[in-house]
This record gives sequence, C-alpha cells and structure tokens, in this order.
Amino acid sequence: MKERSKPEADGATVLQIRKIGNSLGLILPKELLAQLGFSEGDQLEVVRQPEGGVKLQRHDDQHARAMAIARQVMKDYANTMRELAK
Repeated sequence: MKERSKPEADGATVLQIRKIGNSLGLILPKELLAQLGFSEGDQLEVVRQPEGGVKLQRHDDQHARAMAIARQVMKDYANTMRELAK
C-alpha cells in the first residue's frame, strides 16, 4: 500500500494512518515538517477545533501548567463564574 503525501488540488497534504509497532501513527514528510517548523524530537499538542478539525502546536510546559491552574480555578469557582457571566 503506497502512502500518499502529495499535495491535493486545494493545497492540503493527504496522509495515511499506519500501524507502527502496537500503535497507529502518521508519517509526516520532511518537506511538510520543514514548512511547519517542526523537527524530530519536538513535542506537539493536538488541539481539537470547533469545526471538527485539529490543530498541531508545539508543546509549552509553562502554558500547560497555566492552563491546568486556570481549569482548576474555573472548577473551584464555577458558581462565581456563572454569576459573573450574567
């Protein structure tokens, strides 16, 4: 089975999910990695988008810790946040 990684008419790159050991994964072509500014060893976060797509972004430990704190504050003060939103 040949993997397609050529650009389609709309400029999108088509990738195929492949079995890698006991997992499934995507192989990203070097050209695409270079265009995106990613390289081997980079840690990426997958962010689900409201329209159903996904966004890849570089993992940032400081940002992840700040978001965890923000989520906890919103959970602890849910009633207060709800009142403030009125």
